[in-house]
Amino acid sequence: MRLVGPSGEQVGIVPLAKALELAQEYDLDLVEVAANARPPVCKLMDYGKFKYESAMKAREARKNQAHTVIKEMKLRPKIDPHDYDTKKGHVVRFLKQGDKVKITIMFRGREQSRPELGYRLLQRLAEDVQDLGFVESNPKQDGRNMIMVLGPHKKKTEAMAEAREAQAVRKAERQGVAADAPE
Repeated sequence: MRLVGPSGEQVGIVPLAKALELAQEYDLDLVEVAANARPPVCKLMDYGKFKYESAMKAREARKNQAHTVIKEMKLRPKIDPHDYDTKKGHVVRFLKQGDKVKITIMFRGREQSRPELGYRLLQRLAEDVQDLGFVESNPKQDGRNMIMVLGPHKKKTEAMAEAREAQAVRKAERQGVAADAPE
């Protein structure tokens, strides 16, 4: 078998008994790295440490991984201006967090005969938040509802990084204020 040393150097092609002897001498494990190679490749390493480090890398990768989340906001065609502003504020917050937003307008009774009211409301909302997001799917009627999806301009990972930075700044300011406070 081809043997690779503990620091990555090539030991050469050695018999199995010699490789096991070297592993015992270095107090390391003999790990088969490439079984299908001719001859098979083995490496001298601390297998427990290797497993721990690979688990830590996987954990770090999961921590930085972004999950695509679709938030939903429901509106009515005859919405009060203040209620519209509140709902728009929620949509803005979702887009800043890097989430997609599905906006649903629910029509009841006679409102169903006036879908243009819902369409205009969705267009107005899209124009109000165009600096944070874009229309991913145009408004379309689906039975009693009209649906539009907005996507954020920045990715979820960028939004998460910005949030972490802002949190670190706030924490530093709090600690600075606490240090300046008289006792």
